[in-house]
Amino acid sequence: VSVSPLTRHYDFDLTYITERIICVFFLLDLDEERYHNNIKEVAAMLKSRHQDKFLLLNLSEKRHDISRLNPKVQDFGWPDLHAPPLDKICAMCKAMESWLTSDPQHVVVLHCKGNKGKTGVIIAAYMHYSKISAGADQALSTVAMRKFCEDKISHSLQPSQNRYIYYFGGLLSGSIKLNSNALFLHQVLIPTLPNFQSGGGYSPFLKIYQSLQLVYTSGIYDVQASRGRRVCVTLEPALQLKGDVMVKCYHRHAHGFERECVFRVQFHTCTVHGAQLWFGKEELDKACKDDRFPSDAKVEFVFSYRPETIKGTQTLTNDPGVTVDYGTSDPVVRWDSYENFNLHHQDSTEGNTHIHTNRQFSTRCHCLSLEVLT
Repeated sequence: VSVSPLTRHYDFDLTYITERIICVFFLLDLDEERYHNNIKEVAAMLKSRHQDKFLLLNLSEKRHDISRLNPKVQDFGWPDLHAPPLDKICAMCKAMESWLTSDPQHVVVLHCKGNKGKTGVIIAAYMHYSKISAGADQALSTVAMRKFCEDKISHSLQPSQNRYIYYFGGLLSGSIKLNSNALFLHQVLIPTLPNFQSGGGYSPFLKIYQSLQLVYTSGIYDVQASRGRRVCVTLEPALQLKGDVMVKCYHRHAHGFERECVFRVQFHTCTVHGAQLWFGKEELDKACKDDRFPSDAKVEFVFSYRPETIKGTQTLTNDPGVTVDYGTSDPVVRWDSYENFNLHHQDSTEGNTHIHTNRQFSTRCHCLSLEVLT
């Protein structure tokens, strides 16, 4: 059963993935008034059919109006187009399983305002999770969930989202061996992209996050005079990492107060074995669909289990033409776009101001002080 935006005046897509798992999807740019009116329609529709037997899992930012309309709400939001943390995937699957098994009339509603990939991650993960205790009645639901993912979601998934689905399934089945140790990141090797902007030029810098908390910002690398095929970002001292890691590479535009994401990659240290980790173009968010990123280019991470410099890595140096600005106080570089995620409700006045500020950053940052941005 599906209710689409083409039906009546609705601006949402409500789909019964199975008889007991429902998803409700809203476009990210839907204005607040229309969203609020439509969420009331959704609540009325669900209550008329399921009374108080539905649990709503919110995959987007927290909202006051959702909890007002239905008290059974659990917030699991994470940034759009990203993979959720592994422990959050597990928590959502447990919440779904607990609610559905406690009463045969219970249904779960997945709410998403943004890209449909979020819903796909959870449905795909729950397929793996439900196999643990699957009975004969689960087989039909598994087929329906798989069909939903293949028909409606697969094209929306980012490489990192697919990676986390693979992680979750592999860890549950035992096909992925668990590494419980912390890792020390010594170097990141990224490709040089001399023609990344019109007129030439490429000035990359890295931001590294652990559980969405910024833990490292590199200097700005200038590769205009470089003849090498890669840039070596050396972290001194080595950066200790454990858990969910995200690395974003940005290009600092030569003119104007702007930066552009070159690639984003998410991984979990519990799945890393050995000293090196590679990601090709098709495994990198953003870059996978960017013609400026060569098809044979890759990003490489050099790890160890100790902070001391690894023997042999001294040879991993940059071409003499590469220069680095380590002391930059440029707000374009310092700005952390995840700093306040989920600290405010999306439908609060303060929260909307914050969201607006972030979206308009590239055109307004020259007017804002460094203190405001950090």
